[in-house]
Amino acid sequence: MVAYRNIMGASALVVAFITAAPVLAQETGEDESIVVTAQRNNQTKVTGGGNVGVFGTKAAEDIPFNIRSYNEALILNQQPDTLGEVLENDPTVRTALGFGIADEVFVIRGFDLSSDDVGFDGLYGITPRQLVAPELFSSVQVINGASAFLNGAAPGGSGIGGSVNLIPKAAERDVIRGTLGYTSAQHFSGAVDVARRFGANDEWGLRVNASARRGDIAIDDEFHSSYVLGATLDYNNGPLRAALNLNYQRLNHVNWRGQVGIGAVIPRVPDADTNYSQPWSQILTKDFFGTFSVEYDLSDAAMVYAKVGARDGREDQTTASITVLDAVTGVATGSGSYVPREDNNESATAGIRVKLEGGGVSHEINAGFAVNWQVNRNAYDFDLVGYVTNLYDPVVAPRPAPNQFVGGDLDDVFPITRRRLSSVFVSNTLGFWDDRILITGGLRLQEIKTSSYSYTDGALSGGYKESGVTPVFGLVIKPVEGLSIYANRIEGLIAGTNAPATYDDDGLPGTPPLPVVNGGAALPPVKSKQYEVGGKLNFGRFNAGLALFRIDKPNSFVDPATIIYGNYGTQRNRGIEVTLDGEPVDGLRIISGVTFNDAKLRRTEGGVNEGNDAVGVPEVLANANVEWDLPFFPALTLVGRVVYTGKQAANDVNTLELDSWTRFDLGARYVALVGDTPLTLRFNVDNVADKRYWASAYNAFSAFGTRLLQGGPRTFKASASIEF
Repeated sequence: MVAYRNIMGASALVVAFITAAPVLAQETGEDESIVVTAQRNNQTKVTGGGNVGVFGTKAAEDIPFNIRSYNEALILNQQPDTLGEVLENDPTVRTALGFGIADEVFVIRGFDLSSDDVGFDGLYGITPRQLVAPELFSSVQVINGASAFLNGAAPGGSGIGGSVNLIPKAAERDVIRGTLGYTSAQHFSGAVDVARRFGANDEWGLRVNASARRGDIAIDDEFHSSYVLGATLDYNNGPLRAALNLNYQRLNHVNWRGQVGIGAVIPRVPDADTNYSQPWSQILTKDFFGTFSVEYDLSDAAMVYAKVGARDGREDQTTASITVLDAVTGVATGSGSYVPREDNNESATAGIRVKLEGGGVSHEINAGFAVNWQVNRNAYDFDLVGYVTNLYDPVVAPRPAPNQFVGGDLDDVFPITRRRLSSVFVSNTLGFWDDRILITGGLRLQEIKTSSYSYTDGALSGGYKESGVTPVFGLVIKPVEGLSIYANRIEGLIAGTNAPATYDDDGLPGTPPLPVVNGGAALPPVKSKQYEVGGKLNFGRFNAGLALFRIDKPNSFVDPATIIYGNYGTQRNRGIEVTLDGEPVDGLRIISGVTFNDAKLRRTEGGVNEGNDAVGVPEVLANANVEWDLPFFPALTLVGRVVYTGKQAANDVNTLELDSWTRFDLGARYVALVGDTPLTLRFNVDNVADKRYWASAYNAFSAFGTRLLQGGPRTFKASASIEF
């Protein structure tokens, strides 16, 4: 009955929009140029360039890396609830969750990128943790592949396969826009976005945007609310450019559906809207964050820059996690936890870029430094009793009693981890043949320092301080106009682990474990190595890209022959990425691509699982987004999207495998006029067939066993934006 009401309500809303819109246009005498301009501003697009870390903003054809930027219109048109819903458009990325939390994990080239390691305007540690409200950003940029030289080592220890960078909104053009929206089942939203350029030469810009969303989403009884406010003041005049960006985000998810733990059998998928969480589960986050940046041109050939950022965040999280005991009946056990957390992070970078030319060779020299400080304060209260429920017929259980298994101070959290990552870098890009051949070489010296503190009394309990050098080599050849061939060799960098004190060589009961020779020692930072070749082709109307990559990431274990802990193992991911986007004919726009990934475990501990597929890495990913402006009804745009994810291993021994799945989304967009003011009406349906499927088996915390993430149910979305 609820689903029926959702369908009828959403259908009535879109019918009202579509029937009213032509009347508005006819009554006001439709001005075709205004409609065309509004349609153009609403076009969902992806570009092949963007912010490439220390190299600054570059066009796609000039960089030896695979980068895509998804524009602000895509976010406005699709009404995404989280950053993961934006990245659903990318044919090289899939979204999972961290263990027991709502933290989105993005799987790029078969390796995880945690939400902690998503960049904000080029800086780490500034983006809100776990969940990010997309309304604050003008662009979401994806760089495929390791990026330890480009951006520095990610402080959370992920990002081996790629990185994501969020660009805050700025006053690129004058606009006043108001938006009202609806998402099934009962989720309503409103937003205001104002941008103005002012001053004698429009040197000043101010953009303020705010949004509020509140209500139940399509998963049964799951409640989301979001309140965000962002502002950017920028100055651009002569040699000086500066920008101050400030943001506030408050998110609240109640009864949120997390992952499902399983045993030796993959259970059938519950109905798409089934909620096996608990009404008392909640994640409430509050974040203040922002950046200040300045650039100054010393001359036409030299520029200095600096950027600083900070974030103060607070989380209050109560989880309800389940593990299926019987895959046939769905009988499961559940447990809860309460984890308060505070983060206080600062980040800074500064450098110089110099362009020189002589003897037919150009140089672009980059040099600078970066530093990131993070303090994590948290505590925990774990449920030791648990409760009984069912995957297919969930049972509402009482909230766990407090103070069962406590670590830290729940009322006044104190530091558990302090982390500092610092680096210096230098690079030079040589240009030959009028810059049709570009050769880049660079080095970044990085130091990772962490301090750990006891949950009992806050006393120092351990530390880590190691350094490493991450080089980069890149080659770009542009033989003809519109064609760019490239290659790169670049590394990823994450902190090494600490050696365990003992090692059980046979796993038999009653046999004492052996002492590890280097027990307690900290391993040096783990370096992954990436080799990539590819090409980019610009046909004028649309772009095509091809990338072939290989990434080798070391894994750590005890060598049974020497009883020494070290980085002996390897996960090797090899793949091909093909992307195609643009407007092949007037009014028809596409964003599409396919990824093939062969992720294997190599040199494993004791040879166990040697050659097996890595867990949670689909063999094939494919996406296709299409927008069509109807030539016989130019104010109307039809939209569609298909998302395909191939089979993926669900455990290390490869006895469990998730089936492939395909999801279809459909929608429409219409531009009418109210007087001389454009009104854009949107209606979308995600997962039109209400397909139920296990979306991902990826989990960075594999020690907790196989955990599955279910895909979302059919969701109706409608919005109306008026722009002055």
